[in-house]
Amino acid sequence: MAKVLVTGATGFIASHLILQLIERGYEVRGTARSTDKAARLNEILSDYAGKPVAIEIVAADLNKDEGWAEAVKGVDFVQHVASPFPTDAPKSADELIIPARDGALRVLRAAKAEGVKRVVMTSSMAAIGYGWGDKRPDTLTEVHWSNADNLKDNTAYARSKTIAEKAAWDYVNGEGAGLELSVINPVAVLGPAMSRDVSSSLQLVSQPLEGKLPAFPKLSFGIIDVRDVARAHIEAMERPEAVGERFICAGDVLWMDEMGEVLRQAFPDRKMPKGTLPNWLVRLFAQINPPLKQVLPELGKKRAYSNKKLKTVLGIDPIPADEAIIASAKSLIELDAV
Repeated sequence: MAKVLVTGATGFIASHLILQLIERGYEVRGTARSTDKAARLNEILSDYAGKPVAIEIVAADLNKDEGWAEAVKGVDFVQHVASPFPTDAPKSADELIIPARDGALRVLRAAKAEGVKRVVMTSSMAAIGYGWGDKRPDTLTEVHWSNADNLKDNTAYARSKTIAEKAAWDYVNGEGAGLELSVINPVAVLGPAMSRDVSSSLQLVSQPLEGKLPAFPKLSFGIIDVRDVARAHIEAMERPEAVGERFICAGDVLWMDEMGEVLRQAFPDRKMPKGTLPNWLVRLFAQINPPLKQVLPELGKKRAYSNKKLKTVLGIDPIPADEAIIASAKSLIELDAV
């Protein structure tokens, strides 16, 4: 039985990935900043799976060297999912950039030293679609990279994902040569939550459900179901043709008011916002609704992504966006998180 390390095991994507790995017969070890989280994570996984789940958790922090050699010991593959993803914009971009970049390099170096076969790293569409200004391609593909130096068309998070992913590729193409790497670049990740510790991306659903917006910002998001993202990580780990490749993990692109309409029709008893806010008002509203600050560079923009490689190389036909949105909402309601 092959053994897989999943970093950031308590996260939204990682939790689904762990269960899918177990279903496929892999032995799984996870990392968290503290082993105190192990019991709660296994309880959450067991509740969602409907059967007992117990994985080993080792303590390892993206900001520290300690723990990574122990974490990778005896594993065949590493799924590096851990990366800071804040709800609010940080005071300094380095709060995200340094742990994302240095953490990725710590994981890769430890994997290389242990003789791990392949690392699959969770990056983001943020490493592809930002910093273009008015020169963004009509359709973004895996050959494109965000320009992290264009601060006006970036967030700290987008810059951290770009810089971290570039550092990872530089490493495996340099001193880490011989270590296989594949990278997953998801858009906004929705789908069923397992706990009330809600992922930042799920605020796209939770905020309308809670009536926290008077109307919808003129924002569009590519949407992918977390179950497809987890599967993409495994396919990228298993398939020989995935080595050295990036994969945009994306389905439909919807404006926020279109997402709201999906929620309104599915949950007619919920009072939810309607209509579109002018951009100037969104900027003003962001001063009291911090998550909005993270998406201000996106106001009024609609992106187009190619998911051809997701379909042809990894064999994944994405779950429709409306199904992902409704699955998010149902889980949040069942968990009493909204």
